[in-house]
Amino acid sequence: MMMAAFGLSRAQIVYVTEWKSEADKVVYVSDWKSEADMIVYVSDWKSEAMPDSGIWYFTEWKSEANWKVYFTEWKSEANLVIYYSDWKSEAGYTGN
Repeated sequence: MMMAAFGLSRAQIVYVTEWKSEADKVVYVSDWKSEADMIVYVSDWKSEAMPDSGIWYFTEWKSEANWKVYFTEWKSEANLVIYYSDWKSEAGYTGN
């Protein structure tokens, strides 16, 4: 039971917040794959959002989200730099 709860907390069902103070992740979107901490593929299906997979499903409901993210225009204030990919096979942490 504890492992299941831990796994779900890392799943990437994402809610976008307007308030940096309530965000779990402050995210900067890069135009360059090489500077990203994570390559993100956006899925239309919640069931594809797996822990630390880089496959994100955006929800309109804060209570359903595992991550609340705030998008910033400033790379220096981000704690996660992402690059969006059209390819699901590229999704995941990059090791940067």
